[in-house]
Amino acid sequence: MDKTDIELLHEITDMQGETFEGAYNIRKNGQGIERKVTDNINIVTKKDVSGIDIYVKENTKFEFVHIPVIITESGLNDVVYNDFYIGKNANVVIVAGCGIHNDHHKDSQHDGIHRFFLEEGAKVKYIEKHYGEGKGTGKRILNPVTEVHLKKGATLEMESTQIKGVDSTIRTTKGILEEDTNFVVTEKIMTHGLQKARTIFEVELNGKNASTKVTSRSVATENSVQQFESKVTGNTQCFGHVECDAIIKDKAKVIAIPEIIANNVDANLIHEAAIGKIAGDQLMKLMTLGLNEKEAEEAIIDGFLR
Repeated sequence: MDKTDIELLHEITDMQGETFEGAYNIRKNGQGIERKVTDNINIVTKKDVSGIDIYVKENTKFEFVHIPVIITESGLNDVVYNDFYIGKNANVVIVAGCGIHNDHHKDSQHDGIHRFFLEEGAKVKYIEKHYGEGKGTGKRILNPVTEVHLKKGATLEMESTQIKGVDSTIRTTKGILEEDTNFVVTEKIMTHGLQKARTIFEVELNGKNASTKVTSRSVATENSVQQFESKVTGNTQCFGHVECDAIIKDKAKVIAIPEIIANNVDANLIHEAAIGKIAGDQLMKLMTLGLNEKEAEEAIIDGFLR
């Protein structure tokens, strides 16, 4: 890996120096370039399609799996299918994400399809970051897909962040939850220029006491467009809470499309959405502390997305 590769990895992961803690698989320009497995975590290359299978043994505790993707080749359209099989009562942290460096005129694109299969009592914290950079006119396109299947008592906490530099993205997250499961999603997105971002969230609460909580925080500036779509279906005694908050500036546009379906009298489903500009009193308060208007706006946005 060269300097650009290392810098991309630092943007999208918690990489220390030039290595990772625990098991990992690094993908560059459509090919796996480095891999490490552990006694409890195995990574196997798929034979039928491009991608990997990650197996975590039952009762594995507090180990890490890193599966970052970097693209530095202009014009590349990369598609990868990664499946995670998390054993009973395991508890792990999985760090993914993609960074694209594009200095030329052709578009570069990565579509990552990740499926999670958690056995009973398993717990996963899943972190993904998306980032684009480069001086070229070619677009940086990222379309992540996450599918979550939770068995009884399983929990998945997902943190998804679009840092900057992504021209177009469709972010799809789907979940099927059984009894006593919990699926928590936190999404943070910032767009500017002519960038477009669409989020699709769909979850089925099929098991008794299944629950989900989704929090989306976004900032849209200049002429960018964002759209947030959510659909939560409660088929039994369950709980679902979706919250979409957005700050809008300049000529940007934000659309929120909620859908909640209660197929059971004991399904408790809530959707909240708030879209607006930065409050003037917030700006004034920070400006009295010595910040100019631009610095005050940046501080508010940083705190909002933190």
